[in-house]
Amino acid sequence: MNQLSAMPDLALVLFAPWFLILSVLFWVYPRQPRNAKRRLFDIAALLLSLLAFVATLRWAHGYADPRHGGMWPQILATSAGYGVYLLALTIAVLIRRLLFRK
Repeated sequence: MNQLSAMPDLALVLFAPWFLILSVLFWVYPRQPRNAKRRLFDIAALLLSLLAFVATLRWAHGYADPRHGGMWPQILATSAGYGVYLLALTIAVLIRRLLFRK
């Protein structure tokens, strides 16, 4: 693997601590109901959010015009990927609220 092929994955490494914090908050709150269906939903939502982030990273990194500078592909990929991750988690929170009302 050369250095250029690892560039899209750099954002994942750099954002991993922040994604861990967001993921733990998503997992923990709200505290009830805490049943098997809820845990399964949360796992699926977190995995889909991560997959959406990685897919967006790869797409944006390839889409970015390198004429704007060598860092532009990384900046675009990171910004777009982070936005997609937050959007996916936000949608998951709203769906979870509808599915698991008391």
